[in-house]
Formats: sequence, C-alpha cells, structure tokens
Amino acid sequence: MAALYRRNVIAGLAGLTAIGLGAPLAWGNQIAKKRIARPTPPPRPKLVFLDPGHGGKDPGARGVRGTKEKVVVLAVARELQRQLQAGGRYRVMLTRASDRFVALRERVARAQAAKADLFLSLHADAHPDSDVRGASVYTLSEDASDREAAALAARENRADAVVSGVRLAGQLDNVARTLVAMSQRGTVNDSRRLADTIVRTFGRSGVRLLRRSHRQAGFAVLTSPDIPAALIELGYLSNPQDEKLLTVRQHQIALARALRASVDAHFGTGIATRKA
Repeated sequence: MAALYRRNVIAGLAGLTAIGLGAPLAWGNQIAKKRIARPTPPPRPKLVFLDPGHGGKDPGARGVRGTKEKVVVLAVARELQRQLQAGGRYRVMLTRASDRFVALRERVARAQAAKADLFLSLHADAHPDSDVRGASVYTLSEDASDREAAALAARENRADAVVSGVRLAGQLDNVARTLVAMSQRGTVNDSRRLADTIVRTFGRSGVRLLRRSHRQAGFAVLTSPDIPAALIELGYLSNPQDEKLLTVRQHQIALARALRASVDAHFGTGIATRKA
C-alpha cells in the first residue's frame, strides 16, 4: 500500500512539473527565438577624412602658369568625396570645404574628434628642377627617408607655422611623441600599408609616379596616433606638364578614381563598414 502511494505521489509530481513548467519553458524558447531572429543593424560606414592642403591666406605651391596648390587639391578632394559617397560605402568629411585657412593641429584634431578610420592629406608639390614630375606618397617618420622628403616636410610644417604662429619645434616634438603612440597601436604599419596600396593603385591606373614614390618624413598633419594616414603629392606644379594635367577636370577625376580604389583596397572589400 505504501509503495502504491509513493508511485501515485511521484506520478502526480511529474504531471505537475510537465504542466506547470512546460508552458513557461516553451514561452521562454519563443522569446529566445524572436531575439535570434531580430535583424542585426548594419555596421556604420567607415569614415574617411580628406585634407585638402593649405587654403585661404596660404596658397601652397604655385605653378609656372600661376596655378595655386590650394585650388587644385580642393577640386580633387571634392571629386574624391563625391566618388566615395556615391556607393554608400563611406562617410566622408573634409578638413576644409572652401578656400579658407585651417591650421595643421586643427586638421588633426578634427579627424581625431570625429574618430576617423582613415586620413588622406592632398597636396601638389614644387621643385627647383622643372623636369621633376609625378605623384608620390608620404607617411610619418621622425627620420626622413631622404633629404628631399625632409625638405618637403619642413616646407609644409613651416608654412603652417608662419601663418598660424605655431612654433616649428613644438610640431617636431609632437611628431616624436606621436610615433611612439602609433607604434604601440600598430598605426605606423597600417599607414605604410596604406601608402603602398596607393602607390600600387596609382601605377595600375596609369598615374605617373616618382621613381621613389613612397617616402617618410615628419609631417605635422599626419600626427594622429590612432588613424592610418598618408600625404599624397598629386604632382609637381613646377613642371609644365604636371601643372596642365592637374588643372584638367578629367585628370582630377582620374586621380580621385585611383584614390577611391586605394581606399577600397585598404579596407579589403568592396563594401567597407565600420563597427559602431
């Protein structure tokens, strides 16, 4: 009799468990399924920061026909912005969208505040030898790769120092500090890979390059420790052929197209996205 009673009690408890807990368990499973089925929001597009050099009271280099660097690089930057935004793959911001002066430290600060994923500074050089022509790419280094790279960085940094009143020595100290931070974050290698990608893409696109097309120097505008950055010299305004090309709309579009392809290649896929 006692054994029969125990069996009935156990059976009753088993039934209660099945009835009392089964519904909550099934309900919980439905909620879990709904959570899994909910679509994940797409990652935010990568933010590319474009920096048209000089501007306003700082014209930059001047061509033999009077072409101003600040005008040429702004035109290419706007076209590159248009191309990058066209496919919805990127967000794009400019350090200046008009003919105005922006100090180097402010350009860097804007990119850092926006948490940019990439920083491209666009320039057009000048050289005492008018036969020198072609594009080149520069990345940050405390020790310049050669005398010409060192001289170019000094000119770019000095121009800003003269106009904005920032001490050049302070800028050079910042380069050294930034390189330490960049090396810790791996940004130095990312920037060098970016530069190599631009050089390769320019070559495949038919853009004329200097013989030594990737160089390093202490450019103050490249001192964002956590943003891969490169300075691109699109050509030499001191060379008559380069100067003419840089003012031709179709060539500006071609340069922007090559830079857009470089950005795509840098991020590794045709659709570049950024984690929120």
